[in-house]
Amino acid sequence: MRNIDEVLNRVAARRPRVIDLSLDRVHAALARMGDPHKKLPPIIHVAGTNGKGSTVSMMRSVLEAADKRVHVYTSPHLVRFNERIVLAGKEITDAQLIAALEQCDQAVGEEKLTYFETITCAAFLAFSQTPADVLLLEVGLGGRLDATNVIEKSIASVITPIDLDHQQFLGDEITLVAAEKAGIFRQKTPAVIGPQSPEAMEVLEREAMRMRAPLFAHGQHWHVYAEHGRLIYQDESGLSDLDMPALEGRHQIDNAGLAVAALKAAGFALSNEVLSIGLASAHWPARLQRLTRGPLIELARAMLGEEPEIWLDGGHNPHGGRALAQAMADMEERRPKPLVMISGMQANKDAVGYFTPFKGLASAVYAVAANHDAVASPQEVEAAAREAGLYAHLSRGVAHALRMALADIKNEPPRILISGSLYLAGEILRDHG
Repeated sequence: MRNIDEVLNRVAARRPRVIDLSLDRVHAALARMGDPHKKLPPIIHVAGTNGKGSTVSMMRSVLEAADKRVHVYTSPHLVRFNERIVLAGKEITDAQLIAALEQCDQAVGEEKLTYFETITCAAFLAFSQTPADVLLLEVGLGGRLDATNVIEKSIASVITPIDLDHQQFLGDEITLVAAEKAGIFRQKTPAVIGPQSPEAMEVLEREAMRMRAPLFAHGQHWHVYAEHGRLIYQDESGLSDLDMPALEGRHQIDNAGLAVAALKAAGFALSNEVLSIGLASAHWPARLQRLTRGPLIELARAMLGEEPEIWLDGGHNPHGGRALAQAMADMEERRPKPLVMISGMQANKDAVGYFTPFKGLASAVYAVAANHDAVASPQEVEAAAREAGLYAHLSRGVAHALRMALADIKNEPPRILISGSLYLAGEILRDHG
């Protein structure tokens, strides 16, 4: 059997790794494949700038706690491509993925699909061939013209918090980005909205009204907060006293509430017990994940003579930076420690905006490069951190940065945060998963 990486490389060679937002090519390709996107289980469609993966992971965990068979489509992957496609609760196998990709490639022929469009068509094919109760479908980029938006109907359209990102494709104003995200709304399908800025919410409300999609918005129709170590969710049907989500950070409270709101709006009758089990057992790698094993842990343990505290997060834009900084501040309040950041970023990200929330919180930033196309150089990352008002250093890589950080210890061992890029997070997880 052929190696999955060989097949993916061959597909990439034939299908350009570019972003060209359009639906016509995808519709034509799927028609030649027998329209697998019309043979799917009920769909919950998820768009937004931040929190999509975390919200999807919690919805999946809750549904599986209710003994539902769940398909999941997310992107990008961290370590293995197969992470993107979950068939009835299990990652797609190499054999299934190769078969879907080759069937898609042969059916499409010389059609000029992009790489993402090709893998989305292959995912729809795989989903159509495996029975399931629900498909959690995450948008790749934007919403209105994203390849996933060829679906004809869904049981809920979910919008996570919106901020500026991918401005070259979605626009440089929140209102423009919100309009693109709202493109997934469907007539008579609940539009479930997470916390938003007033500008974004105004656009989402207008678009929901235009599409005649019933609005179910945070702060209006549902509320969520933490109280005495419990997650309190409330809507017109009453109050639910639930276990806290397993995912770290104050922002995960809102994501958990959005997951519950989306499932309820989609028509799932779920007990508080099932909701609690699902939220408390959800797992989503590289979202404030504490590393517990691997070469970096061994290196730090050897230098410190004690167990190190190293966190990994894929946050990479200003909204993600604010959420991460708040989470680090909360940890600082509970257990004070100097915070040191090891950061690498993509060249097209607002690095200054990402680092700014850490001013006065992080004692130093060690700049590294992620091993990926369009990566920012360590010099660019260092300059951005300095512009944001942080003390920054260049380093030759994550291990070198860790050695530098631990060698500079003045009093107590620091809290280490490795962040700035999902690609960097994937590199770390290959050795620390």
